[in-house]
Amino acid sequence: MQVTIQEQDGNMIATLEGRLDTAAAPETEKAMSPLLDCEGKDIILDCTKMEYISSSGLRIFLSIMKNTNGRHVYIRNITDDVRAVFVMTGFIHLFEFK
Repeated sequence: MQVTIQEQDGNMIATLEGRLDTAAAPETEKAMSPLLDCEGKDIILDCTKMEYISSSGLRIFLSIMKNTNGRHVYIRNITDDVRAVFVMTGFIHLFEFK
């Protein structure tokens, strides 16, 4: 799993590429930790190139959402397979999608 974070149009965008499974979760969580320190900026999790997400990955997304102090967290461009995981777990109702 590769994570790239950049600021764009006043938002913090994390681009995720690959499989966010249990093995990749610790490193991915560490790579995404700068998102928690960006005061006043909304967060966009760009999942265009994310192939898979496990429960460990969902936990990371939930943790980011819970620790943003009122900022919005958006998920952008999830694949049908990843969307199915969000639907199956009910996470589809927790996040805003772009």
